[in-house]
Amino acid sequence: MTRFTHDELRSVLGAGLLSFPVTHMTADLAFDERAYRDHIGWLADRPAAGLFAAGGTGEFFSLTPAEVGQVVRAAVGAAPAGMPIIAPAGYGTALACELARDAEAAGADALLLLPPYLTEASQDGLAAHVRAVCAATSLGVIVYHRANAAYTVDTVARLAEDCPNLIGFKDGVGDIELMSRLYATLGDSLLYVGGLPTAETYALPYLELGVTTYSSAMFNFIPDFALDFFQAVQERDRAGVYGRLAEFVLPYLDIRNRCAGYAVSIVKAGMTAIGRPAGPVRPPLTDLTEGELADLTELIKKVSR
Repeated sequence: MTRFTHDELRSVLGAGLLSFPVTHMTADLAFDERAYRDHIGWLADRPAAGLFAAGGTGEFFSLTPAEVGQVVRAAVGAAPAGMPIIAPAGYGTALACELARDAEAAGADALLLLPPYLTEASQDGLAAHVRAVCAATSLGVIVYHRANAAYTVDTVARLAEDCPNLIGFKDGVGDIELMSRLYATLGDSLLYVGGLPTAETYALPYLELGVTTYSSAMFNFIPDFALDFFQAVQERDRAGVYGRLAEFVLPYLDIRNRCAGYAVSIVKAGMTAIGRPAGPVRPPLTDLTEGELADLTELIKKVSR
């Protein structure tokens, strides 16, 4: 049984920065639960509003269903009291429903429904997929609008009417017109989460579209900077936001963009740079080169305190 009502989840998650922890691995690519729990405990000293366990930055796509359950249970056990845990569900509908049920049994508070694996789908097919997952659990469900799960406003509106536990919409596409239409149609009946890679880049303009929060990958290794950035966004401090973009975020993106898949790899590299290594990424991702890690380490030193 979730600890929050759906309304409470929308309110709590929408009011603060969302933690997006990496999934720690040993040298032989097994889940390192002890290190993962220690990392969540370290992050708990900072006021995040919720935690995405085994999400995109947490390498959901490389984990087995059993490992997803392990990670979610570790997050539930290690997170501070009162912090909502958002577990992942994805792949085909049957497996997504299975993951949803297991997340509820593990004590998660909400679900992030990631795009289905590989295949394209019609709006009717996507709607049926979401309805099935919502019916499989009492947890609040946040749909991830990204890749082959690109929802129209009409589809989201129908789902919001049909599924009482559809609580949120995470955007990973960046269609400004769609986001404007979505908020104009549904208003605050949904939670809107920024989900484009390195969400800080888009956080200030997205705030005007009803997107009050985002999941921060850099919170893993420069949590104080990430929180300061979020506060500047909330205060609509344009100088503060763009100063931090120029100082760190944009040079960080330059390193991230050197290789496909680095959106995750660079976060684990950041952990290594601050002396809290999280292990390698799993294939098919690749780790940063030594030179790239050195560049990132120097960049992090400029904003660490």
